[in-house]
Amino acid sequence: MKGEDGAINGFISYVLEDQECEIISLDSVIENKGIGTALLNRVEQTAKEKGCHLMKLVTTNDNLHAMGFYQKRGYQLHELYINAVDKARQSKPEIPLIADNGIPIRDEILFIKKISFKKEPQKQ
Repeated sequence: MKGEDGAINGFISYVLEDQECEIISLDSVIENKGIGTALLNRVEQTAKEKGCHLMKLVTTNDNLHAMGFYQKRGYQLHELYINAVDKARQSKPEIPLIADNGIPIRDEILFIKKISFKKEPQKQ
């Protein structure tokens, strides 16, 4: 997403597969300006148009900001993958053991949101 000055101020990546849309990453340059929400809404609309019924994403246990952000937008905690980050460190050893907020980075959490479709009134 570009700002009025043409600079990139947000980015979202996602994958559409079958009837699901998985958000891979969401970043905004400036927090609390609606950038993340606008990007998320755009992807959810795209997913609906492509016939998806479910949005999903995974974040780590230390990412309290993301957990709050997604829950405020209708996402629910669905599954907890205990010690999943240990496996990720095998291929990405640069993943820190402790986050900047002091929380040990250990687990992954799956969030989901069901996409509802408005039914068109039937013509008689």
